[in-house]
Amino acid sequence: MEKKQEHGRCDPGGESGRAEAIPAIVVLASGRGDRFVASGGLGSKLLALLGGKPVLEWTLDAVRASGLPWHLEDAGHEGMGDSIAAGIRATRDAGGWLILPGDLPLVRPDSLRQVAAALAGHGVVLPRYQGKQGHPVAFAADCAEALLMLRGAQGAALVARAQMLLKRAVELDLDDPGIVTDVDTVQDLARAEKMLPPR
Repeated sequence: MEKKQEHGRCDPGGESGRAEAIPAIVVLASGRGDRFVASGGLGSKLLALLGGKPVLEWTLDAVRASGLPWHLEDAGHEGMGDSIAAGIRATRDAGGWLILPGDLPLVRPDSLRQVAAALAGHGVVLPRYQGKQGHPVAFAADCAEALLMLRGAQGAALVARAQMLLKRAVELDLDDPGIVTDVDTVQDLARAEKMLPPR
């Protein structure tokens, strides 16, 4: 008998074989960065230089330093939902996923590890800094089918909301401004530059 998956809902019994697997970080780098160009930026925001290094490289450095498995989803997609679904397909055997936009250059490796650790026993982890929700949002392995159904620009908000209604969500307070410091405009880039540690 075919088991139907309701859109946005996870299946707590569907991924039991991967319960002990390590969650993977899916780095989203498919966006066109229209807001960055509209604000006066030239080209891709992910290639814009921050302290002499591209924004995306800062993010990837943190990802590598976390020690967690990861995947860079940088193929062209119509929307964030499509990018997330593609990233899940590419890491299907992971024990969950941390969805990390590539434009968070100041996120700390330890924050990524803390989010991954908090995922145990929960459907979704919502990291926060001083009351503001940040990234990466993490999803348990049993959310795979719901994440694979994502399309368009909405992202995974529907899946996270469903987990909150099911009381399977946890908010994680982190002392890391990097989880809320995304680079969408040239003004954001200048702000991030001021936050870089002195060299």
